[in-house]
Amino acid sequence: MIASIAQGLLIPFAGTSLGSACVFFLRKTLNKQIQRALTGFAAGVMVAASIWSLLLPAIEQSESMGKLSFIPAVVGFWIGIFFLLFLDHVTPHLHLNSKESEGPKKNFSRTTKMLLAVTIHNIPEGMAVGVVYAGYISGNTGITAMAALVLAIGIAIQNFPEGAIISLPLRSEGLSRSKSFLYGYLSGVVEPIAAVITILAAGIITPALPYLLSFAAGAMLYVVVEELIPEMSAGEHSNIGTIFFAVGFSLMMILDVALG
Repeated sequence: MIASIAQGLLIPFAGTSLGSACVFFLRKTLNKQIQRALTGFAAGVMVAASIWSLLLPAIEQSESMGKLSFIPAVVGFWIGIFFLLFLDHVTPHLHLNSKESEGPKKNFSRTTKMLLAVTIHNIPEGMAVGVVYAGYISGNTGITAMAALVLAIGIAIQNFPEGAIISLPLRSEGLSRSKSFLYGYLSGVVEPIAAVITILAAGIITPALPYLLSFAAGAMLYVVVEELIPEMSAGEHSNIGTIFFAVGFSLMMILDVALG
């Protein structure tokens, strides 16, 4: 069991690493339409994962509360929103295609701020995988090993384009290919760390699992609305981001329902 869990926790990180490796094969800049498509796809996967892999299981595990079974999902969801809002305000970061940084005014380089933005983004993804595996480990939540693996694979699929989206702009900022890959790679390290911390927390307070599931969902949806949707819609009007959002959403929904 330990080996399969470790493998599952590292799968999303592998997706980020492989995506970051695109800097060795592609040009410095990513075509705007391709970037929109990749961002939309990632957003679609995250929204579907938040619903089918996190929020619905959170509600199902609270069925004993009857008509009030929504309470853990709502409470955890809002805590996740506020947690990411807090990180947004205390961490200096710079989103792609943005000229003004957010958070405290620090004399960090553009590269560092861009890296911090992606790192913030990756925390809820790691937590999502960790909390689902925590449900599987507990053995009494109805979450199967396959359901946890499906979520890990889904996150890895959307991490692949994200890895490219961070490493290629770093390359266009003047960094070498090796450094661009390294920074993209390091931005994903936070995922297995967040996953392990979440598993440990869930092990200590098992009754809180529905809250942790919805917490991860809230954090992921915050990232989607605050970062990904604006990025896929920025500039001249195009429907490509919306179309690939639907593709990512459909793919994750199929994976979760058919295999989970």
